[in-house]
Amino acid sequence: MPRSLAALGLPDADLRRHIGWDIGAAEVSRLLSAQLDATLVMQGYSRLVIDCNRPPQAADSIAPCSDGTVIPGNASVNFADVEQRRLAIFEPYHAAITAQLDARAARGQLSVLIAVHSFTPIWQGRARPWQVGVLYHRDARLALALGASLEGEPGTVVGYNEPYDLNDESDYSIPVHGEQRGLLHVELEIRQDLIADPVGQQYWAALLARLLPPLQTLP
Repeated sequence: MPRSLAALGLPDADLRRHIGWDIGAAEVSRLLSAQLDATLVMQGYSRLVIDCNRPPQAADSIAPCSDGTVIPGNASVNFADVEQRRLAIFEPYHAAITAQLDARAARGQLSVLIAVHSFTPIWQGRARPWQVGVLYHRDARLALALGASLEGEPGTVVGYNEPYDLNDESDYSIPVHGEQRGLLHVELEIRQDLIADPVGQQYWAALLARLLPPLQTLP
């Protein structure tokens, strides 16, 4: 959280909830990156400052309220505030992804885009049964193939476009960096209670590191 925003007026307990970050996603991503020797580009700022997986024009790009919690520092942002956050955080993050993909393309190197997120086990009082969601929009190749591989793991419950649909209005990374380039891609949503500790993080990273490589050359 940038010091200049004074934690957006929120207590530390709220910042540590799921509204502030995707619990466990960073640790799984680091482990997966190491096991696959894969490039990792990770956003270091809370999505409450600006959500880097939302189009900047989306209503919840800078959310005034999240899961019933009012975000005081976002309640009255003006155009200048939005632009400052976009230029300082959103643009550099996506520029870093673009630079990595451009460099790989220039070397003739195959790229597969994996966006890693996590979701809450309960939302608005309803339990979410999926352990992992595979999200896609126009190109379902990798999502469906990975989903089938995950379903082959005993006891694994997979959701397709769960816990939400992926589309141009709600997402940015996959439509822009995956679809527009024609890359194989998938957005992963792993349930937070499964990756909240090192044991779960290591399990899911190892599982994905085993299942993903055979799928990287899908037609």
